[in-house]
Amino acid sequence: MMDAPPPNAVPTANESDESLLAIFVSPAVWAAHFMACYITAAVWCEKFAGDSLSLAPVRVAFAVYTLLAVALIVVNGWFGYRRIRGAPEGYGYDTDSAEDRHRFLGYATTLLAGLSLVATLFVAAVALFVETCH
Repeated sequence: MMDAPPPNAVPTANESDESLLAIFVSPAVWAAHFMACYITAAVWCEKFAGDSLSLAPVRVAFAVYTLLAVALIVVNGWFGYRRIRGAPEGYGYDTDSAEDRHRFLGYATTLLAGLSLVATLFVAAVALFVETCH
């Protein structure tokens, strides 16, 4: 027979399913977006731009890359936010427990997703201001 937990007991998080990969997803998406934009622009300007040196076709590629990157970053940030919201009200952050580690991973994931989102939008903003390969 199992004993019932006390009424104010904090539920324990199962750490066997935890992974640190969620923290690195958003910065990795930003880095992939950055590289894809620069490689696309470099190849376009070197091989296909011709005499006009216009970046107009590259802007479409930048828009597609940016939409995909923003979607992935937002989804990853949402999963991080869910980790934060999963803890009970009034629960502290300063104990060495599985719940604290769970919430910390949620905070780190959410904050890195926000930073990566801003960085991705700044990379995409280049397409708005640069019109030619020069």
